[in-house]
Amino acid sequence: MADLLDYYGIRWEYEPRTFVLETDADGNIASGFTPDFYLPDFDSYLELTTLRPPTRKHRKLRRLRDLYPDVKVCLLDRRDIAWISHKYGIAVAA
Repeated sequence: MADLLDYYGIRWEYEPRTFVLETDADGNIASGFTPDFYLPDFDSYLELTTLRPPTRKHRKLRRLRDLYPDVKVCLLDRRDIAWISHKYGIAVAA
């Protein structure tokens, strides 16, 4: 994905921020979400997953949207990644 973003001249940062989703009684992070890419020109995050099914990621994304409604995150799942790799002729490790 980084190569594809570079090819199109899209600036990105890799995992620049972790969003706290849940803390324990002592205030320590119990659950967090760190999107794979931040696209500063679009003020958006991009998360890639090959989990089958991506239920855990969807759950975390819902929680993130509840806690951080102004944060934009796009989730690309296994199907999306397969489509992108086919369209651009990119070999993807299984």
